[in-house]
Amino acid sequence: MAYVPILKGKEGEFLALGHAAPEVRTGIRPVMEVVPDPDLRDLLETFCDHAMEYVPNGMVLTVDCGALPSVRVLQGDVGGPIVRLAESLGLRGVPLCPVIRVTDPDEVLAEAAYAIAQHQQGACLRVITGADACAGQPDGRQIHALLDALQVDPEEVDLLIDAGPIPSARRREELAEAALTALKWFSGRPWRTECVASGAFPVNLAGFPRGQATPVAREDARLWQQVAAQRDGDGLDFGDFGITHPRMPPPSRGTPDPNMRYTTADDWQVFVYPRTRSGNDDFFMLSRDLVASPYWPPTGAGTSWGDAQLQACARHERPKAGGGREWRAWATSHHLAVVTSNLETLGHP
Repeated sequence: MAYVPILKGKEGEFLALGHAAPEVRTGIRPVMEVVPDPDLRDLLETFCDHAMEYVPNGMVLTVDCGALPSVRVLQGDVGGPIVRLAESLGLRGVPLCPVIRVTDPDEVLAEAAYAIAQHQQGACLRVITGADACAGQPDGRQIHALLDALQVDPEEVDLLIDAGPIPSARRREELAEAALTALKWFSGRPWRTECVASGAFPVNLAGFPRGQATPVAREDARLWQQVAAQRDGDGLDFGDFGITHPRMPPPSRGTPDPNMRYTTADDWQVFVYPRTRSGNDDFFMLSRDLVASPYWPPTGAGTSWGDAQLQACARHERPKAGGGREWRAWATSHHLAVVTSNLETLGHP
């Protein structure tokens, strides 16, 4: 059983990957989503630079370009975003596994086939079953045509069932049933791996009370447990969207209030503090309160790189308390460590 975190491909998430402990690295199969950003002069090159700097040696990076327009960025028979990433990551020594969908047009499948041939890491078939799903599932002929276009066998493909956002516990029941149905629909082929993923973190932190911790139920972990208990066979990998909402974020505006999305066994404890001091110094107080709270784990700073940074903030051992990028990195680092440990020791996330 592996953990498949679907992470936004921004520097904070890459930072967390780069500082993952060896036991976390061996237990995860990360999917990085390329996030559109009109303010970045060269989005794809920035993504590749982050990958070269932070992705641990030997880790295969599964990359999803689905949010980007399929526009030509290179000369040749194929030359869209996937080809650009395949070539740039190849030069940087980062193994790439492209994400594809049954609904992808021929030109995108041609790009993916190029990337697969270049990197020899197979592909990831992402099947949307939540609110964004297209009507119905593909038939056997369509799946065969897809594999033929990619020039891969099912044994070279990771099946990723994406149940999408979970707005409530009541909605979770329906989403779990749809994910289970999709698993059964695709079960006739020997996929390399099978994973069910969903996300339960809110869209943003607007409306959260300030100066305290607020619990948010990890309904994504509960959905996976519900599906795993009902499906036939073992080996179902767990996927989530880390400490973010599944959908692509809007362009950031302004500076976020000091916050920490802290993963515990059953929920996230979301700390949001008002901005009353200069800079981000209120985060020092947030960290001190977190470390003194019941949510601070027995393993303390040894839990993850992110926890070590939080303890340093709590003790005021850092000259600066960081900003949005660092807070996401520290929260993601802690989340990866907690989920990986739970899967290894408890058998559930």
